[in-house]
Amino acid sequence: MTRFEELAPNPVGATPAGPLQLAAAAYLARYKGTSRMHTESDLRIYINWCTDHDLNPLEARRVDVELYVRWSQEIRRFRPSTVSRRLSVVAGFYHTCVIDGLLEHSPADHVRRPHVPADSPTLGLSHLQFEALLTAARQSPNICDFALVAMLGLLGLRVFEATGSDITDLGEEHGHRVLRVVGKGDRVALVPLPPAVGRAIDRAITDRMSGPILLNGRGARMDRHAATRRLRRLAEAAVVKMPRLHPHMLRHTFVTTMLDAGVDLRDVQIAARHADPRTTMRYDRARNNLDRHPNYILAAYMASGT
Repeated sequence: MTRFEELAPNPVGATPAGPLQLAAAAYLARYKGTSRMHTESDLRIYINWCTDHDLNPLEARRVDVELYVRWSQEIRRFRPSTVSRRLSVVAGFYHTCVIDGLLEHSPADHVRRPHVPADSPTLGLSHLQFEALLTAARQSPNICDFALVAMLGLLGLRVFEATGSDITDLGEEHGHRVLRVVGKGDRVALVPLPPAVGRAIDRAITDRMSGPILLNGRGARMDRHAATRRLRRLAEAAVVKMPRLHPHMLRHTFVTTMLDAGVDLRDVQIAARHADPRTTMRYDRARNNLDRHPNYILAAYMASGT
């Protein structure tokens, strides 16, 4: 069977593309940028699973897709949200095949999706932890550390938005210093820079006039892997105990800290660039269960008797 790596577009004069190659190309053509990259990664996992089980994806039945879901859950132990996302990619692929007339119906129809809890499994940092991380980044000899933490935690950028930002993306708009950010779906947003964040970015770019804002240790553009390593080193240097950091945890912190500060949910949604306010609420719900749990209110109310 054909593995996904063999489905790359054929050069001119090569053997004509087969049905599976055309189907994969037609589906992925609906996406671009990072969305295409992530969708391609999820589709690759499914097609390679089919190959390992001597199954042509275009001949799969509903039971085969069910077995793929069980494999993802029970063998690979993926989280329910990961399994649900990858099943959505498989369903989208087969839906495109039906539209294009390759299949009469989708084998992914009626496949049971795993339950995804409403609460986000990721917790943002507490106010004290975030302050300690900012202090460690400000005191770090690596001039990009403070800018990295500020862009992720104080601007709420996704890691690919922060690492993909260039010096030429800085500018002014209506008296505000702004950063032009290319987000999901190649949507462009102008993010205002508070003075502290502006100073952190200026420190990172020094006297450079072009190129990426964030650099790795070799002077090249920082990627998400380098960003994760830098955050974990900063967590080790912080004066308070930190969880195992990853970049998206600071985006959670951005949302939860603003809500804790009393910012209106709608304004937080706009700042985080969430299409659905339920996404913003999901980020905060886990923190609600801990930091603002009714147990603390009851204990304080009954403090005189305890």
